[in-house]
Amino acid sequence: MSARTVHMVASVLLGYPDERLRDGLGVLREAVLELPHGEARDRLSAFLAYAARTDPAAQAAHYVATFDLKRRCCPYLTYYTYGDTRRRGAALLRFRHAIKAARFELAGGELPDHLAVVCELWARGAEREARRLLLEHRAGVEVLHVALREEDSPYADVVAAVLATLPPAGAREREAALRLAAEGPPAEAVGLEPYAIMEAGR
Repeated sequence: MSARTVHMVASVLLGYPDERLRDGLGVLREAVLELPHGEARDRLSAFLAYAARTDPAAQAAHYVATFDLKRRCCPYLTYYTYGDTRRRGAALLRFRHAIKAARFELAGGELPDHLAVVCELWARGAEREARRLLLEHRAGVEVLHVALREEDSPYADVVAAVLATLPPAGAREREAALRLAAEGPPAEAVGLEPYAIMEAGR
């Protein structure tokens, strides 16, 4: 249950910080306080403290500047493995199938590989499917976490909390993350128009 709570809170915090998020900070804080002591609780508590003391407009501006304008901080997991290539379309279908199998409806036209969507999938009880997707794309999650940390973004704490619910990374996973961080995702802006979420200027 504690892992589901972590993912429930993370799914909300990784979304755009609108008024609904601001209104729900108290509920989220109470949920986090119910978690056992550990890294996930500490990281989420740190982010909630940031959100509580930060002007809403400033937080929204930081969110846009971080996730929308910096390619290295992309929250869409298949981007790290496939970049803007045709192979990414097939990878997105795997996420869609997992979401459909869990009878989870995407809202607002969001792509299924957004980290917040995968966290919500876990929180809604489809832990097996969400865990599989996160482990398959763990290198991307690790790279996102490092990028956010290097940007000194409070959102690094939320991603760290998600990683804390997964088994420790093995040597192969660490090597994959290092390689991805060094080389970046593949480049091929052909045949992916429906999935072109990252603009050339990012």
